[in-house]
Amino acid sequence: MPLPTPRALTCAPGVTHCKTISWRDLHSHRDAGRNAIGPTLVILAAGLSTRYGGAKQLEPVGPSGEALLDYGVCDALRAGFSDVVLVIRRDQEASFREHVERVLGGGVSLRYAFQNLEYLPAGRTKPWGTGHAVMAAAGQVDRPFAVMNADDFYGAGSLAALGDYLRGLDATDRGFALVGFRVGDTLSDAGGVSRGVCVCDAEGRLESVTEVRHIRRGATGITGVTAAGEAHPLTGDEIASMNLWGCTPAAFPLVEQHFARFQETWGMDPEAEFLLAGVVSSELAQGTITVQVLESRDAWFGMTFPADRERVAAELAGLVSRGRYPADLSAWFHTHRGTH
Repeated sequence: MPLPTPRALTCAPGVTHCKTISWRDLHSHRDAGRNAIGPTLVILAAGLSTRYGGAKQLEPVGPSGEALLDYGVCDALRAGFSDVVLVIRRDQEASFREHVERVLGGGVSLRYAFQNLEYLPAGRTKPWGTGHAVMAAAGQVDRPFAVMNADDFYGAGSLAALGDYLRGLDATDRGFALVGFRVGDTLSDAGGVSRGVCVCDAEGRLESVTEVRHIRRGATGITGVTAAGEAHPLTGDEIASMNLWGCTPAAFPLVEQHFARFQETWGMDPEAEFLLAGVVSSELAQGTITVQVLESRDAWFGMTFPADRERVAAELAGLVSRGRYPADLSAWFHTHRGTH
């Protein structure tokens, strides 16, 4: 059965649509967030990068060898975020610590959380998924927080809008947020991708998010396949979740409860994934949370396949040439050591 068509989105009161912020505006954004404790940025970086064939989370794609996560941290800092939690696997620790020291230095308050790979069923080597990764950060987060993928670029405006929204929450609120992007702007020329297709009400609140797999653009348009294996045509104007969420610590008990039930049903399945989007969908259906969708006007890009690297590097080079970022993020982070 085809998925419902998403309705037009609006932002929550006091939260504007995402806007593009130039590098020359950076200092004013950082100064605006200095006088208050800002939200936390949780970066999910524990994936195995099977389709990419290497550690794409640290792939050097910036002009001076920066990884995509470095641009996310930069955008978060200038949006007033106060600190970063990096979720990784234990076997990644040395390479991540080396990268953080080289690029970020002391320019950001950063802590590590480790996604536990113990008790995996026979035949499984990959982590349990994004929901489990968020659970790993629970002991490191005590305020509203954003969740992002390490291998995606979301844009300065996306983090600014999400930061604005999160600053209006306290630790117990269950009014979460999701930054959405047009499906047509999130595809890869290198192969099919999976996206969470969102359905919203007239006020831009999320009603449901449904995984559509193998989405690609072909001669007849954009098509995908539902989890039930049914072909599903897309216009490209649907809103997709790219895993850029805004939550509070009130989310952690909910995720933990869902993971316990997931383990009972799927704990011995070597392919099952425990996704944050699935937890959100279930809680929305029960009416225990709300999720405001903030539609981003920024360009998204990311790395799923090796062939994506060239496009990502070119996009970043273009942003640098237009003054959105410095040519050397490492120099900027080290210059601003301890200033936020």
